[in-house]
Amino acid sequence: FAGYISQVLKNYSDHACDGEYVSLRCPHRTTISIQSSFYGRIVPSHQLCPSRYPHSYATLIKEDVACSVGTSLQKMLDECQDRRSCQFLVNSRLFGMDPCPGTGKYLLVWYKCRPNEYKSKVACEDDKLRLSCKKSMVIAIYSAIFGRTQGGSLECPYQNLGMPMIECQSATALQLMIKRCHGKRSCSIYASTYEFGDPCYPGIQKHLNVIYTCDNTPLLLPVDETAPPALSSSSSSSSSMEPVGVGTEMALLSNILAAYAFITENPERAALYFVSGVCIGLVLTLLALVLRVSCRTD
Repeated sequence: FAGYISQVLKNYSDHACDGEYVSLRCPHRTTISIQSSFYGRIVPSHQLCPSRYPHSYATLIKEDVACSVGTSLQKMLDECQDRRSCQFLVNSRLFGMDPCPGTGKYLLVWYKCRPNEYKSKVACEDDKLRLSCKKSMVIAIYSAIFGRTQGGSLECPYQNLGMPMIECQSATALQLMIKRCHGKRSCSIYASTYEFGDPCYPGIQKHLNVIYTCDNTPLLLPVDETAPPALSSSSSSSSSMEPVGVGTEMALLSNILAAYAFITENPERAALYFVSGVCIGLVLTLLALVLRVSCRTD
């Protein structure tokens, strides 16, 4: 479960050259949320996605390294947004008009995995934001923004005081909200520059927008998947003395959860397997009855 939450909080990126497949995937109970996308070429081919055909030095000099397609983000939103996984072949025809024919291009995608069920709360500047979950459930922070977004906020309307409408966000808002609220049943924090700093020009009104979900998991702290787990002598000795029955029960529970997850994700396939199993059972029962009647007759 801790690994699942770390996957939700993680920022993902993927790339594919022309003629290759790009594949995006999120864990169970989450869907893809595209953050940004780029299709074109801004670095030479010897640094990224080299050409499949040999090029002379003169050809490399003429290579267009200021080539980009403005429709790449919308294409990725159409193909992958709000899906658990997506895969397609990268080529220039997908993105409309080719701005640099003859130049090999590549696709870069940045995305996150958004929980299927989540809550959103907003607090205006200097107000207190309170988050809470039901009993036996804890908070899992998905995203946090402190500042002023281009679209603004309905809860905190922008008051024109002669200041330009500029988007500005704190770079440490997510880390601070994780530190304060992640893995707790309830928490509160002031949406103030004292807590988050001031990412905007003086006088610009800001707000705090937090997206979170409640999970019935006691282990919701972010996990560094690059570092191996550290085992102390006490933990290793206690795990070695764990009864065999407990391990068997946990394995059975894990199998039950895995089966439930498969059924919820693939209801049609699960129904097909169930009906097929019933039909096979009926056929075997009928064969057994025929053999029994035949033996009695003989």
